[in-house]
Amino acid sequence: MPFRRFFDRGAKGAEPAPAAEQPDESIADEAMDEGESLDAEAIPAEHDEADWRTRAAAVLPTGASTGSKRVAALYGDENALGPTHFVQAVGSRVVDVDGNEYVDCTMALGSVALGYAEPNVTRAVVDAIAAGNVSALSSYREVDIAERLCGVISCADKVQFLKTGAEAIAAAVRIARTYTGRELVIACGYFGWLDWCADETAGVPQGTCAVTRRVPYDDVAALESAVSDAGQRLAAIVIEPVIERLPSKEWIERARALATSAGAVLIFDEIKTGFRLRLGGYQAYADVVPDLAAFGKAMANGFPLSAVMGDRDVMDAARKTWISSTLASEASALAAAGAVLDWHDTGDVCGSLWTIGAEMCGAVRDAIASAALSGVSVEGLDPMWMLRWDSPSRERRFLELAASHGVLIKRGAYNYPALAHDEDAMRAIEAGVSAAFVDLREEESNQ
Repeated sequence: MPFRRFFDRGAKGAEPAPAAEQPDESIADEAMDEGESLDAEAIPAEHDEADWRTRAAAVLPTGASTGSKRVAALYGDENALGPTHFVQAVGSRVVDVDGNEYVDCTMALGSVALGYAEPNVTRAVVDAIAAGNVSALSSYREVDIAERLCGVISCADKVQFLKTGAEAIAAAVRIARTYTGRELVIACGYFGWLDWCADETAGVPQGTCAVTRRVPYDDVAALESAVSDAGQRLAAIVIEPVIERLPSKEWIERARALATSAGAVLIFDEIKTGFRLRLGGYQAYADVVPDLAAFGKAMANGFPLSAVMGDRDVMDAARKTWISSTLASEASALAAAGAVLDWHDTGDVCGSLWTIGAEMCGAVRDAIASAALSGVSVEGLDPMWMLRWDSPSRERRFLELAASHGVLIKRGAYNYPALAHDEDAMRAIEAGVSAAFVDLREEESNQ
């Protein structure tokens, strides 16, 4: 299992961590034994996949509450073949409603970096739930996890918890506007579905869109021009620092300098990069510190938790506005975050994700080469990689074929390695995608 492979805490002479802080490797290995992951009782007794799609369409406006999990988003066509609903996820394996098992390369849109149902996270969550996950008072874990985050994330002096990445980045923007007394935001990246960042989307007032200006990724001249045009109205520069590739050093450092000179707040969206590129996110990787940052996804290994954090003076502007959610600090997700931090305290989780990602990318590249298939390539960073296709229809067919051979691949960006992608998973990935590439080549040659 990957836990022994990358976190050999049983080495002779090693100093053990206190029992309450050290992830239990033996339990992790036992629960992550993916050969025993399928629970037959969890599978619905009478159904068919088409029926699940029909039922979903009847009661969910778009068929799935998460946009990236809609059938058309998963495969590129709402009539595509492939699994749509799961009953169990353990380690790197997902079991669908038909009892079919898949190696998952998507890891819940990057929200899971350790592995599904990781035992230490699960135990921490169950213990928190058993003690009551909410009450009239704040959980002590809110203070504990905030202190721990301030200790490992460069920009963090203070922390405010929320539930989703979209909420956290929206809170950061509101805090920045409150702090500066200004309204205009320059933005680059994807920040969720809320009004402040929507581009002329139905239901969003034009006035809201007018105070957010978009700039191209890694374009220094465009950023400089936008800041100049904004003048004294500029409240914040909001950047998703990694969009399929790393930005140039010049661009990210220029963003820092421009925000400072304009008296604006520099905000990094670290939802995907935090706890993955580095524990402290892209800012730790690049050594460029924003004023505020939003974290989420892998911070709680798939449990719903996000946070906005940053400079003490800027964060204190939250006292002058209103940012609140009933379940922002419920105990179960905070407990999950605590277990994740325990893993990072124990070893170099992010370094392992880079290593596993490199192996995963290598396996897929080898499969492409073995199949002698053109028009597809592996791109991106090892911890956040993607397949690039020359044709959407070819991509759709490959995704269907890969699923038929037991591998779930993300359409577009990104695929994510997890610690649970062990040697067996790597072999299954290479075999599955190899078979899918060969099938695609043969289908195309017969057309």
